[in-house]
Order: sequence, then structure tokens, then C-alpha cells
Amino acid sequence: MIKLKNSRKSSRYLIAFAGLMLTSTLSAQDWNGYTPSSMEKQAQTEATFLKSVDFPKYREHLQKLTEKPHVAGTAANEEVAEYMATVMENAGMKVDFYPYDIYMSTSGGSSSVELVTPYRRPLNQQENILDEDRFSSDPTLEKGWNAYSGSGDVTAAVVYANYGTKEDFERLAEMGVDVKGKIVIARYGRNFRGYKAKFAEQYGAAGLIMYTDPADSGYTKGLMYPEGYTYNESAIQRGSVLTLDYQGDPLTPFEPALPLDGKKRVQRMDPSEAALHTIPVLPLSYGSAEEIIGNMKGKPVPQEWQGGLPYTYRLEGGEELTVRLYVDQPKEFVRVSNVVGTFKGTEYPDEWIILGCHYDAWAFGATDPNSGTAMLLSLSESIGKLVKSGNGPKRSILIAHWDAEEHGVIGSSEWVEQLKDELGAKAVAYLNFDGGVSGKNFGASSSPTLKNLVSEMAKKVDYPYSEKSLYDQWRGDKEEPTIGNLGGGSDHIGFYMHVGVPSLSGGAGGPTLYHTNYDSFHFYETFVDTEFKMGGTIEQWTGLMTLRMANAELIPYDVERYAADLKGHFAKAVEKIKGFHAEFEGFDQVDQSIATLEKNTQLLDEALVNALSSGALSKKEIKDINKQLIALEKSFIDEKGMYYGSWFKSLYASTDPFSGYASWILPGLEYEISLKSTDRLEEWDQRYANAISSLANKVLTLAQSIR
Repeated sequence: MIKLKNSRKSSRYLIAFAGLMLTSTLSAQDWNGYTPSSMEKQAQTEATFLKSVDFPKYREHLQKLTEKPHVAGTAANEEVAEYMATVMENAGMKVDFYPYDIYMSTSGGSSSVELVTPYRRPLNQQENILDEDRFSSDPTLEKGWNAYSGSGDVTAAVVYANYGTKEDFERLAEMGVDVKGKIVIARYGRNFRGYKAKFAEQYGAAGLIMYTDPADSGYTKGLMYPEGYTYNESAIQRGSVLTLDYQGDPLTPFEPALPLDGKKRVQRMDPSEAALHTIPVLPLSYGSAEEIIGNMKGKPVPQEWQGGLPYTYRLEGGEELTVRLYVDQPKEFVRVSNVVGTFKGTEYPDEWIILGCHYDAWAFGATDPNSGTAMLLSLSESIGKLVKSGNGPKRSILIAHWDAEEHGVIGSSEWVEQLKDELGAKAVAYLNFDGGVSGKNFGASSSPTLKNLVSEMAKKVDYPYSEKSLYDQWRGDKEEPTIGNLGGGSDHIGFYMHVGVPSLSGGAGGPTLYHTNYDSFHFYETFVDTEFKMGGTIEQWTGLMTLRMANAELIPYDVERYAADLKGHFAKAVEKIKGFHAEFEGFDQVDQSIATLEKNTQLLDEALVNALSSGALSKKEIKDINKQLIALEKSFIDEKGMYYGSWFKSLYASTDPFSGYASWILPGLEYEISLKSTDRLEEWDQRYANAISSLANKVLTLAQSIR
């Protein structure tokens, strides 16, 4: 065996066999998990796949998916589900529907916002109809609304809360501004909109108005739609404000919201028991918000709170300014359905590679989410060609289209809760592509074991708008690209943070009219990717990752990455803790467990390389090794969970419970850091050391079993 001197992995080897002459292409690549004999066959499979990708198909699917607005629970969304099922069935997949009855709304109900004093003026709540965009006149488009708003009719004075973050509300209190009984107006950004509502309600506000400020997207950032791709004065960001300490249906925490008319009965909470918002919440455009902000008369805001409208922003509106905010948003049990297609594995059918993207949208959903949906439909057809030619995957490939994500990552969370035990035993990885082809700028976030796969497969795909590979375009002038850490806001949450399935989220981003009525096919073909080349490009990258995992004898996890990443994450955590507790010296037990893990993963890497090079592993041995590999990530699943919500069980990663979007790596520690608390640091040293030691022991046991 020849050791690679310049590899990041200290134990990565090229395998040399007498009489085995690999091509230069094969020998230059990382074929983690493959025997020499299977490398060449897989290389041919991947080459065939790359050629089979039908680039125009992506455009065809995207155009069909975005013909109508299709909010979760509506007839139009059911039509989208049927279309997807038909495409996947024609591709040769077995298609299953997973229905749930969710407590939610399918529309904004009745609502209005108006100035009452110093003069009466109703404020616009819907995007303007544009001659340039035929989709903007669709009669089924709705006014702006926020799912899971409370209902109410309030007339009150106004307080401006900047972005409505936890820190912003604390700052208001420090400045002596009382929001109790007032209507708060806050701009979108910096945190999940649901936390703006949560903090407003905590501080006693009577209602909340949210808007996109032109400083964040609008005329200060470039040409406005339809001339450009920034928000115009009527564009409104819709979105859910569901903010609970668990994911999914608000009435069935930890349990799937199975159909009310189904065979299995599920205990549901009364809606009054769920911590749903009670105050009315509405989104506005900055053209409408200007009518409020331009009439405020209180003290000027701190300089960093100043937005892009042509006024001095004020903390309060003054006694003369009153606003009426009215929302009547009925909620009921609504049927939603996930649509899951399966290519059954030829050798290891009970090992699952799962790909997913939601399909419900706030309106047409061209970038978010259906650029990802269209890509996955095209991918199902391309893999279907391989299957029909007798070259089906060894592991099962599941392509899932989730419902009701926009209401609070609901469909995927219910599926994870329903199949929790199966996923724990069978799921190799979950790959998420929410809005996965919404521009030309490639990027990805991933759990440690999949990061190498993300990079290696990007090297094999051509970037269509340069002479570079996707990888080289991605890394720019850096030695290697940055792969992010998974946060909140999409369907990987349940897989990664609740049951411990290695996950990634990736694709290409770019211009977006996020959650507005203007996120249409016209917007996409005008500003996002006029030549429609990125859909096929992302499909190629996604397909290569999927096939590489599906056909390897041994699951190609990058196990050594655990120790490397953990070292860096704990070093950052210690630095943050020292910022408010200078005497803190670190986590002794954790340091010892990471050192053991590092040593054991090197032993495992050598054992795996030797086992693969010999080509002598039996099918039973391969299954046993893969079963143990799947169990590795579960070391971070702690049944006690987080103090801010026991549904979040991963000690490794979580959604930030104060922003809703940001990634919290080592969330147990991040929560203490956010509170500037040292009370539980010893507990967390023990809990993290136990988890890492469990992982290290699993790694050693596996290494010893194959040496």
C-alpha cells in the first residue's frame, strides 16, 4: 500500500495490486468504500449517469410545477403531488403517499392593516400586478400572511424593534421603551420570523407587523423587480411563525399526526395546550411599512438600527400615530401528504439513501422550493434509465417530496417520527435540496462524515459557465472550499437532530424574491438561470453522491472527520466561555475522549482499507460492517435532549433556539454560552465525553472486528 503524503487524511491509501492496473483517472480519486474490482464498474456507471442527464428536462419539470400557486393543503398542491408521483412511477420507482392530518391554515383568512390617526389610510397587503410578469395577475394569489398567527383586532401605538431579535428587545428595555400593549414593527432578517413574534409576545406587545426593509432587499441593493431582482415596494415575504420547542404538527409532539380516519389512533393535544401565538401577526411590503415609519415621531433609533427608507427611524410612533391590525385566521385539521419514491436496492435493500425537498410553496415557488423539486424529478428519471438497463443501485434510493414544510418543517418531521426506528437502523444519509437550484453560486453544509463526499463529487462535474469543475468554481482562490454546518429552517432537521442520520443540504443559490408572489417561472427564467444549465449540473453532482453511496461495498463515510471537526468546535466553545468566565480551563474529559477517538478512527481507516484491498469480505461481513457504520452517528443522540427542547436530541448539532436558522454546533454548550452560565459546564463535559467515548468505542469495536 502506498501512503498519500499530501492527503488531509493521515491514513488514506492507494491500493496497489499485482496485475491490477487502474487508470490514472481512477487512481487520482478517493474511492472510499470500494474494492478495486468494483471501482472500475462504478466508474463506468458514473460516466453513463453523467451522460444520461437530460438538461432540458429540468426546465420542463420546473415550468409544470410552478403553473399555479400551491400552498400546503390546497387542491393545487394535490395536483403537484400527483404530477410528481406520475413522473416517478414512469421512471420505475415504487411510489408511496404518507398522509397526515395537521392542525393548520391553508390561507390567511381575513386581515387588514390601516393607519387610524393622524389620518385614515388602509395599507396595501398584496403585490402589484406587473405587465412584465403574467404570473402576477393570477387570481388565486393571496395577500401576505403568516401561518400560525394569532387572531385579533387591535388599534394601538407603534414601537420599532429593528430586526426583532432577542438582543433588540433587550435593547429596547434598556432604553426604557415599553412595548406592552403596542404594535411592534420589525424588519425581516437576522432570525426566524417566528422568534420575532415570540419575543414581541413575551414583552407584552398587542400585535406584530414585519416587513422587508430596502436596506436588506430593495432599491438600496440594486434594480427592483421587474427591472431587477430586488424587492420592489409591494413585495411581501410570507412565512410561518410557528415557534415551538419541537418540530412538526403542533398537536402531536414526538408522535406522527396520522390521519384522523386511519386505523391507528394518535393522542392529540387540545390547541389551547400548544404554545401557539395569540397576538395577530402580518407581513407588509416596505411600501406599506413606509406609511407607518414615515409618521413616527419618537426618539431616533441607534444608528445601527437605521433602515433604508428615506426617514429618520424612530423608536416610537408617538401618541398621535395609531395603527389598526386585524387578523382572523381560522385553523383546522388539514390533510397533507409526503410523496416518496423508491428504487429498491439489488443487494442491500434495507440500507437507504434518502434525498428530499419539500414541494409546497407560498405562491408559485420557482426558486423556493421547486427548483429543488424539479431537480429531484429529473434525477429520478436519470437513475431510472440506469435501473431499466439492468444497472440498479445496490442500496435503496428514496426520493422524497415533503408537504407543509413552509408551515413549520411539518411533513418531513412527521415522517421521521413515524419511521423513527426504521430510520435509525436503515438510513445511511439524508440529502436535502430545498430551493436547490435557485442560482449559480454553489455551496453546501454537511455533517462531518459526508463532507469528503460533497467535495469529491463536485470535482467530477463541469461548471457550465466557466471552464472549471464545479469544485474549482466553488473554492475560488481558496485551497479548498468551505463546507458549512447544518442549521435550521428545512427538512434535514428531523433526520439529523432528532434521530441522528448523517445529512447534508446543498445546491446553487442566487437572486431570490423569497416567499413573495413574484417567485415565479418568469422571475426564474429572467434572473436566476436564463440558460437553464444549473438544474442538470446540480443533478449530476447529486446523482454522483447518491450512486457513490448506493454502490460502495462499505458505506463511504469519512469517519476520521469526526475528531478533526470536534477539536475545532470545542476550541471555539472554550474561547467563547472564557469571554465571560476567564478562569475556565477547558473540558478535560472531552479532550481525552477526542484523543481516543482520533486514534481509533485511524485504526478503523487502516482496517477498512485492508479489508477492501483483500476483496475477501463476505456479504454477511459487509452487512455487519455497514450496520455498525450506520450506528456511529447515533452516539450523539441523547434521549434527555436539550434543555430548550428535548425533541432536539443531537448533542452535535441543533437549530439555534433564539434565531431559528443559525447552526448550533455543540448545542448543549451553545445554550449555556448564550445564557452566560457556568452552572452546567461540568455536566456537559460529562455528557459530551460520554457521547464521544461511545463513538470511539464503536469505532474501535468495528476496527477490531475486521482486522
